[in-house]
Amino acid sequence: MSVVGIIFSNIHDKNVPDLTKSRTMASVPFGCRYRLIDFTLSNMVHSGINHVGVITHYNYQSLMDHLGSGKDWDLARRAGGIQILPPYITAFANPQNFLYSTRLEALKNIISFISGCTEDYVVLCDCDVISNIDLNEIIDYHIASHADATMMIKRMYLTSENANHVQTVKSNDDGRLTAVTEYTGRESGFSDINTNIWVMSRRFLESIVTEAIAYNYNSFIQDIVQKNIGVYNFRIYRHESYFATIDSMQTYYICSMDLLNERVRHGLFNVPGRPILTKVRNSPPTVYAEGADVRNSLVADGCIINGTVENSVLFRGVTVGRNTVIKNSILMQDTIVGDNVNLHAVITDKNAVIRDGRTLSGHETLPFYIGKFTQI
Repeated sequence: MSVVGIIFSNIHDKNVPDLTKSRTMASVPFGCRYRLIDFTLSNMVHSGINHVGVITHYNYQSLMDHLGSGKDWDLARRAGGIQILPPYITAFANPQNFLYSTRLEALKNIISFISGCTEDYVVLCDCDVISNIDLNEIIDYHIASHADATMMIKRMYLTSENANHVQTVKSNDDGRLTAVTEYTGRESGFSDINTNIWVMSRRFLESIVTEAIAYNYNSFIQDIVQKNIGVYNFRIYRHESYFATIDSMQTYYICSMDLLNERVRHGLFNVPGRPILTKVRNSPPTVYAEGADVRNSLVADGCIINGTVENSVLFRGVTVGRNTVIKNSILMQDTIVGDNVNLHAVITDKNAVIRDGRTLSGHETLPFYIGKFTQI
């Protein structure tokens, strides 16, 4: 049995436009030193998938810089390895010359890649998820159940505040998919949600994408899944461990704050045999000056801390000035915070500068965001 992975790097960019203005969703920084694609890539690599295609759309320079040759994920290989799949691979793959906006259009755009693969099965994953998953479990279930396609689902408590862009799933007692609908937000409660992780045979994927090209289908869920629920054997596989989706600036903030919970952090990063891999960078240790006070925070290498940091996430190279208090905030790489500054529920992008004496405050439902290379 051989498996190829396909990763959608841009599908959800519009959900967090501030963070994806100059990068893809896949390359959004997360958790001190990672990018969102690291979770999906690591899940694939630890499941024995050593041929991965990453579908790109636009703004993927930072993604290419991060992935490089793929050696940090053991994907620098002569055969297989990691492949960046930009738009317009061939005229046949995209005869209309348009940039895709849906999952199915993205797959139509890479039909030549799919046809050229020799693997038996394919795993489709998005880049807006935070999880540590053994994909072998869903692959084995898919094969044993003789399914045409298997969707991974997660049971979560949904409200109109925490469930943007979510699809709820219904299934029968045998695990067969019976319905997929958009969550309206009118009702609160526990529901099974679509994680956008699919397993299917490569030949089945090729056949449905070829059909989509022939009939000009655009939506994977509406045109392929919902129209064929009674025709194909679509199955569900339930994921029980930690799983979070980044679908807004609010959920990005909440998921980052979740890392301060030891149980969540261990469930993501301390799973035996399944570490989250990322691009290796050699940085000096963080300097904690005399009088610095750091509590319940994640601090990466290369920082200089002179003030107080509490319940916060600091990426590499952050500088915190004297008499400065930072609480419940996320400071990305090379952010400089001056002296006598107070920050609460603030997210800074890379290379932001907050000058002396500033007081900035947001809320967990609407964190105060400072853009890349911005001085305030």
